Amino acid sequence: MTDQIVLTPLDGLPLVEKGDDLCGIVVSGLEDAKIEPKAGDIFVGAQKVISKAEGRTVDLNTVSPGKAAMDLATETGKDPRVVELILSESKSVIRKKTGVLIVEHNRGWIMANAGIDASNVSSSEGAENVLLLPLDPDESARKLRDQLVAHFGCDIAVVISDSFGRPWRIGTTGVAIGSAGLPSLWDRRGETDLFGRELLVTQQAIGDEVATAASLLQGQTSEGRPVVHIRGLDYSAHASAIERPAKDLIRDASEDLFR
Repeated sequence: MTDQIVLTPLDGLPLVEKGDDLCGIVVSGLEDAKIEPKAGDIFVGAQKVISKAEGRTVDLNTVSPGKAAMDLATETGKDPRVVELILSESKSVIRKKTGVLIVEHNRGWIMANAGIDASNVSSSEGAENVLLLPLDPDESARKLRDQLVAHFGCDIAVVISDSFGRPWRIGTTGVAIGSAGLPSLWDRRGETDLFGRELLVTQQAIGDEVATAASLLQGQTSEGRPVVHIRGLDYSAHASAIERPAKDLIRDASEDLFR
């Protein structure tokens, strides 16, 4: 598919606040990095900058937990205010025990705490801020992509990444929760392998692979690198590599053998 992929973090970007112009921030970061975007380039943005710009910050002091949240907080040992937010962001509780709450998010992801997080979220004047995921990450990616395409005049892609834990594996890794302009899921069924055997089940999670690669540079703590530029991932010669949103990566419950 490609011989070389180059990933470059955009260093020195400002802390994002509600209403900030993300396109302008990315453009400034590219100028500082002396990168001129080309067709086929990909920008991976960490979920937190998207959520912050979209005003998805909640002060826990404004949350009043109900009985269901209070009961579940007692059972798991979690802050009942956080549990109330988790329930409001979720379709159902999948697993629970002390210190652990796995849910099906309203967008369909199976994840811990509905993605609600306080790390790298500033609080002041007595606030206890946490951050919720974007309401529609695919739409957020599409809007940012449209703005970048209009600015640079070339066809590029945008992926919104988040850090997920995984069943049966320790540690977090980057996944795509939003995307625009690339085949987040590349269905390769019907193609053949080196020996001519037809592929019957192979679907490649391009969106997740891109997000994971970028997360190596974005980091998980205080790196302050929320945007990564990627060049060299060329899938244009493959007719089956059509644009698909990140929501297509979610396995339907009817195919889930472990719930």
